[in-house]
Amino acid sequence: MKIGFTEIVLIFIVALVVIGPDKLPYYAKKLGAGLREFRKATDDMTKDIRESVVEPLEEAQKPIREAMEPFEQFNRDVRNNFKETSDSLNNIGKAKKPEEAEKRPHEEPAARAADERAEDRTADERAEGRAADERAEDRTAYEYADESARKEVELPEDIFAD
Repeated sequence: MKIGFTEIVLIFIVALVVIGPDKLPYYAKKLGAGLREFRKATDDMTKDIRESVVEPLEEAQKPIREAMEPFEQFNRDVRNNFKETSDSLNNIGKAKKPEEAEKRPHEEPAARAADERAEDRTADERAEGRAADERAEDRTAYEYADESARKEVELPEDIFAD
């Protein structure tokens, strides 16, 4: 709770009326000394609590934190790998945007390479499917061209003779 200037003036006026102008300086000195003692006592108590409770707890926690750090790092790594794997599975068949590679610089290079290999595999599979379709179309065109060429040009049988 904070007391503003107007509240202090109001308290001073009430104290002046209740205590009187003769005894007001005496009680103000007593109030100031009491507040000073209270502040000193709370500072000492805070210092004692810090020295006897907080600092020993921090010292006791320090080796525990150091021992827990590898486990926490392992936990972060597992979570990151799981998230990356989940994202990779969710993105199978989706085209990769060039901005995504720039947005994920925090990823491990191995994880990024795994994502890219998975995306390359899906891209390769799509390309193989297109190539198979094109080969089928080419075969049909060649068969058609071969049949029409046979009909138009009749070769003599003895060309292939020795």
